[in-house]
Parts: sequence; C-alpha cells; structure tokens
Amino acid sequence: MTLIKSISGIRGTIGGPAGENLTPPDVVKFTTAYVRLIARRTPGKKLTIVVGRDARISGEMVSNLVEGTLLACGADVINVGLCTTPGTEMAVITKKADGGIIITASHNPRQWNALKLLNSDGEFLNDAEGKQVLAMSEEEEYDYPAIDAIGHVLSREDFNDEHIRRVLALPLVDVEAVRKRRFKVVVDAVNSVGGIVMPKLLRELGCEVVELNCEPTGEFAHNPEPLPQNLTQISEAMVREKADVGIVVDPDVDRLAFVSEDGSMFVEEYTLVAVADYILSENPGNTVSNLSSSRALRDVTERHGGKYYASAVGEVNVVTKMKEVGAVIGGEGNGGVIYPELHYGRDALVGTALFLTWLARKGMTMTQLRATYPSYYASKNKIELTPAIDVDKVLREVKSRYANDNVNDIDGVKIDFPENWVHLRKSNTEPIIRVYTEAKSMDEADALAQRFIAEIKDICNI
Repeated sequence: MTLIKSISGIRGTIGGPAGENLTPPDVVKFTTAYVRLIARRTPGKKLTIVVGRDARISGEMVSNLVEGTLLACGADVINVGLCTTPGTEMAVITKKADGGIIITASHNPRQWNALKLLNSDGEFLNDAEGKQVLAMSEEEEYDYPAIDAIGHVLSREDFNDEHIRRVLALPLVDVEAVRKRRFKVVVDAVNSVGGIVMPKLLRELGCEVVELNCEPTGEFAHNPEPLPQNLTQISEAMVREKADVGIVVDPDVDRLAFVSEDGSMFVEEYTLVAVADYILSENPGNTVSNLSSSRALRDVTERHGGKYYASAVGEVNVVTKMKEVGAVIGGEGNGGVIYPELHYGRDALVGTALFLTWLARKGMTMTQLRATYPSYYASKNKIELTPAIDVDKVLREVKSRYANDNVNDIDGVKIDFPENWVHLRKSNTEPIIRVYTEAKSMDEADALAQRFIAEIKDICNI
C-alpha cells in the first residue's frame, strides 16, 4: 500500500512489493543503513543497540528481522521485548547503548508497522541523520562483517518494571497523595503493550483498576488513535463503573488521553496543559509544544510567568526547541508529555503519574479540573493525498493568499488569526494533508476547517 520515510521513522504496511511497503527486504535495508550511520559516529567501537516493540501482530516478525540484521552488521543487541516507546528510549540511556530501534507504528492501524530510530541519548534521529539513513539505504554495495565479527544478543530482559520504578521515584510524583485519594481508574490500552505497564503503574499508585482491552494481542479493539470518536467504550465504562479517571494510551504508550468521571472527554489537547499547570506551579519556567497544539498551553504558561515557544511537528523538533529554551515541560497536543527530569521523550507513564498527583493535590474531580482551563475547541481533519494534489503548491498558494496575516511556515503553513488558527501540513506518518483548526467554539473550529478544505480543493481543481 505505502511506505513513508520521514522524521518519524520508516513506516509502512506489511506485505506487498518491496520498496512500496514495509517488507522483509525493506526492514533489512533500513536497519543496515541505520547501523552504518551509528558506526560512522563511533568508529572502531563495538556497537550495542536496544530493540523494543509494541504488541502489534507483525511485531515479532519485524523484531526478528531487525535483531538478525543488527547481529549480521556486527552490533550487539539488548532486546527488551514488549516495551513502550518511552521505555525503550530510557533503556538506551540506562544501558549506555549506542542507539535503539523501536518497532511500532504508534497510532496507525494493525496492518502498519515501523522502525523508529534512536541515538545514544535515547532520542529520535534528527532530520539530517534521518536523511543520511535514507541515502545509505540506497547504496548497493556494503560488505557485512565476517563470522568472527558478527554481533551477539547480550540480553533479553524486561524494562517495564524499571521504567515504572523511575517514574514513581520522581520528586514531583507524590505517590502518597495519589494513594490517599484511592482513585478508581478505567484504562484502555487498545490491546497493546500499554496493557502490560499501565495497570501495574496504576496499582503501584494505589488505584483500583478496571481494565479494558489490556490483553496485548495486537488485535486492536478499536481504531488505535485516542480520539473521541474511537473512545465510546471507555466513555460508557466510566459511567457504569462510577470511576474517577479514564486513561487511554496508543499502542506504543507515548500518547495519553483522559476521560472524565461523567464519560466526557478531558480532551487530548489538555493532557499536556494540565500536567504543565502542575509542573509550572512547582517549578516556573518555559514550555514548548508544536504548531498544531492548543493555545491553552501558552495561556497557562503565561499565567505562571513563563514563556511559551512553538516548534515544528515531530517529537525531535519539540525536544530540540525544549533544550534550546530550557523548557521545564513540553510535548505535543496529541497527548504527548515530555518531562526532561525523566527523559526527553513523550511518555504516557510519567504523564499519568504527574496528572494524578495534580488531581489528588487539587482535591477536584476531572470535570472540575478541566473547568479551570481556557476553553478552546480543536477540529482535526485530513485530506487523502491523490496524484491531483501537489502539497507544495497548495501550501505556497495558501501562504500567498494570507500574506497579510500572521503566518508561520516552519512546518507547512500555520495562520494565527486573532480569535482562532489553522495549520496545514503534510503528515509525517500517513499519506494525507492534515487540516487542524482551533477556535473558541466547536462550530467555529469546524467551519474554519471546512473553509480551508474547500480552498485546498479549489487550488487543486478537485
């Protein structure tokens, strides 16, 4: 079906012709290129690479291919097995490895998988490094090491318990305060690795846990992207169980969404807003999110006397900006919380622990806490790409049409109007144009989105 090579890694559907999908030859080709890049940065060193995967059906197959290729390239392997994306990132740091490969297509449906490539800091390769991997993957000549130089599997070990331990040890995670509240929590882990780690974390925090879709079978019970239209099951369970908090994660557990006690969505955009409110109350400073994220983070940051900064979409871009401005908290509006005190990566475990601490200390219900934040409404739409759509032409034309407005073009085109905004960009993870809008009412956000979708179709004559 398709193979997407971007700042978010090498992502594609399983099966079909090589070069057009994520097939065994593609896995070997890109893994080999990645090892060559890491080897160039550390000449003469015996490399150690961490490998982890989510629970999707193709995970074991792809993991075996990746592990075998790494060994064939002369790298040693630490295989952490079924592990979250943030857990694998932390394993790279903890094990002092030279890099890591996470086998996950994140929120994409079951037929997708991907290779997410990490550096020795447990962070995603930057754009320049990613382009080097792609270039190397097209070079036909590469001599694999002889028998005495092949790699070895150093260990096959679980890292999930260590990840949980490190989250609970953070100074701003108030385990006792959460335990005293004795929250009843419904957790939906969409039949992936979150079903292994999230209930365990919550029970360590003294929560009563109701599990939904926590068997890590890879057969996703619903569309795995944690958007409201996919979360009717947990919404109903919240009311039925008389629960305090609903928690939803995506298949690799770097995105986090909450559901309130009445079954309403806390709204994914407000995950980072609430966690940032807590962190800033204890440690005032700067914050960062990407261009597609809510203005609410800016408002909360300024309320605490800090300064808000925007980055291009993509975790590596957010992390780069966070380091540049010394941000104390950051992330993405898709429910991705990045807390540097633990590591520079989106992490639903640390997001959960910090959020529950804040909720416990505030002594509020979910709906009461949500009411303390500015109300913005986001409309997230997409246009499937076809040969008739020239994305670059579309973005140039839109930028030209709105040249007199506040336009940011570091990642697609974002137009900040006084009362609302629109962000148009080509997705890093799917063959689509994303059309995100935000306004002070849902009707206004939807209307703005439809206006720009109509403009794009007009530009493309479709």
